[in-house]
Amino acid sequence: MSKQPQAVFFGELVMRLGTKRFERFAQAHEFEIGYTGAEANAAVSLAQFGMETHLVSALPKNEIGDACVNHFRQFGINTEHIVRCGPRLGTFYLETGASQRPSKVIYDRAGSSITGLAPGMIPWESILSGKQWFHWSGTAPALSTSMAETTLEACKAAKRLGLTVSCDLNYRRKLWAPEQARPVMTELMQYVDVLIGNEEDSAIVLGVEASGVEVGKGNLDAERYREVAAELHRRFRFKFVATTLRESISASENGWSCLISNGKQCFLSRRYQIRIVDRVGAGDSFSGGVIYGLLSGMGEQETVEFAAAASCLKHSIHGDLNLVSKAEVVALSGGGGSGRIER
Repeated sequence: MSKQPQAVFFGELVMRLGTKRFERFAQAHEFEIGYTGAEANAAVSLAQFGMETHLVSALPKNEIGDACVNHFRQFGINTEHIVRCGPRLGTFYLETGASQRPSKVIYDRAGSSITGLAPGMIPWESILSGKQWFHWSGTAPALSTSMAETTLEACKAAKRLGLTVSCDLNYRRKLWAPEQARPVMTELMQYVDVLIGNEEDSAIVLGVEASGVEVGKGNLDAERYREVAAELHRRFRFKFVATTLRESISASENGWSCLISNGKQCFLSRRYQIRIVDRVGAGDSFSGGVIYGLLSGMGEQETVEFAAAASCLKHSIHGDLNLVSKAEVVALSGGGGSGRIER
């Protein structure tokens, strides 16, 4: 058994088909292929930081499924628990925005291989045994009724075995409506120790809203999110609540900071002014930073600074994965970030 902490990630793997050169869908004659998934992206972050990670998912038993598996293997992810079954790999199309034009995503995920997973198909006890952390996101139970049941089965097994369970709320309105999400996610919250989200997720999914905040206009007040964290702790008894605070100035420029609460005290990171190369996967990189910080024994302030710096750097990288080292994150969180050439 490995002596270092090990984390298990459960969720859908998908193919990203993105337009090039900031083109609109109507202009595009070619798409760039990438492989991604909310939980897998977070797993890659941890692997980049030197931690052992295991990915649980389902892929079709064909060459496309092979390509997806091989993609994540190259980053050191353990893929032995990916079930090969079902008809297809889910897909999403990305039109990357710029300046005042927002990015757009079109999903083609219906009937993907993972939607057929059901309780009893994954040997959770053996997979989770000897591990320390289990992570999933709100996109997993959104995919099908059987996936919601499988996520619940996994959470129960993780709690029986004493793992810390984290959830990124990760609400996607194109996957399910708030009235569908709320009862499912509320039941799952009783097994969650660390809740991760953005400025809107807790309001939509759990009904806990920051008063007087206009997310669409980029106007955020960290004090309001301290109140949200306190209410989330009160209702669900989470050990930690972590939130990204994105100030959306335009599709190309954002303000970025993060908050973590332990139920007694809130810790706010420094604020970054970001010029965006690719923001897709930024929330997943924040999840990875939070998990790494807490799992490696960092204190709350160090964890939120590490996670904020990691997710800040992700905005500078094309694609969904945060391909940065722990040393690069530590350098930025310690006050770097001028962007000067390293020679």
